This record gives sequence, structure tokens and C-alpha cells, in this order.
Amino acid sequence: MPTTLTAIKKELEGRLGSKIKLVAQTGRKRQTERNGILTETYPSVFVVDLNQDENSFERVSYSYSDVLTHTVEIQFQDAELVEVIA
Repeated sequence: MPTTLTAIKKELEGRLGSKIKLVAQTGRKRQTERNGILTETYPSVFVVDLNQDENSFERVSYSYSDVLTHTVEIQFQDAELVEVIA
């Protein structure tokens, strides 16, 4: 599990194009679960194109600090394994 912002960014840059599942904390005892593909990384945020069957909007972005503070949990869904970054 990466423990710095730069380590999280490098991990995500190496996984561009991967299918991921995002679990975001949206409030008191509430979570939002989304599935999509990691498409872009920027200096402060990363972008995920969401599955249109499940969501009413196309893209969502989160900051690397959201992952560091466990506001967002990322699960990479490769064909054989599921790896969690939280």
C-alpha cells in the first residue's frame, strides 16, 4: 500500500487503461461504488471513465490525497487478481 502522494501517483500511472472499482466515502456512513477505466493522470488528480450502464455521467476525478486519506479506495480488477489500494 503506497504511503506517499508520489508513490500513489506512480502506481496509478503504471496502471493506465486498467479496469477499476472505486469506493468513495460520500458522507456519514455513506459510500458510493463506481466501476470504470483509469484513463488519465494529472499532477494533482486522476480521471476515471465510468461505465455508462451503471452511471448517469461519463467521468469522475479524484485527487491523490483522497486515496492517501482513505476517502477513496481503489480496486484494480485484472482478469486473475483484484488488488486494493487504500
